[in-house]
Amino acid sequence: MVGRLFLLAAAALLCALLAVPERFAPLFVPLTHNNAPPIYLQTSLLQLTLSHLGLVALAVAASTLVAVAGGVLVTRPAGREFLPLARTIASVGQTFPPVAVLALAVPAMGFGAGPTLVALFLYGLLPVFENTLTALSTLPPSVIEAARGMGLTRRQRLWQVELPLAAPVILAGVRLTAVISLATATIGSTVAAKTLGEVIIAGLLSANPAFVVQGGLIVGLLAILIYEAFQKLELWSARRAGQIRPR
Repeated sequence: MVGRLFLLAAAALLCALLAVPERFAPLFVPLTHNNAPPIYLQTSLLQLTLSHLGLVALAVAASTLVAVAGGVLVTRPAGREFLPLARTIASVGQTFPPVAVLALAVPAMGFGAGPTLVALFLYGLLPVFENTLTALSTLPPSVIEAARGMGLTRRQRLWQVELPLAAPVILAGVRLTAVISLATATIGSTVAAKTLGEVIIAGLLSANPAFVVQGGLIVGLLAILIYEAFQKLELWSARRAGQIRPR
């Protein structure tokens, strides 16, 4: 009950901050100096948030599609020899700094959303890939044998048995990727992508902590809500797969 009230309060605060940010000016005034503006108004906070979420959603969707496909491939008999290569590629994407990816992508793609999408895509591969690999590799052999005994083809076993059972663990990886990407996307504003990093950078450049807090607060509230939404989705998926009994 307390958790639900907290989430409702977080959602209400986020909606109010995006819809009528000027109402929060008195709260941010103590963070300003020399009569600096307490609320970032150069661009609509709502528009920046929607643009930020759009970039993150597109990058996470692409990372999930590629990582799940890669996880499925290396858990099939014909693709097991590619496991070391696939894991290396996913690991490099996670360990290579997003800032470095931006620096390399800008000369080829120009400024804007493109380099940010590339950085987020690469950064989001590893959690989904590893969770997909773990989920598909640890399925109960008895279940697979039962599906085989029912006469299901390999494709049918994958879509009707393996992926539904693996979905909760895969979604946990997607949840981690989404939260990481949500925070990492703020650096996209350094290459002219429309993200909430614009507010934070404006605060740093003008020595105005109020802007920094606003950008960080919105990203933090979004992260909490997205994290909880994915947890609910994971729970629903586990119940649908019969791994958790409905209450």
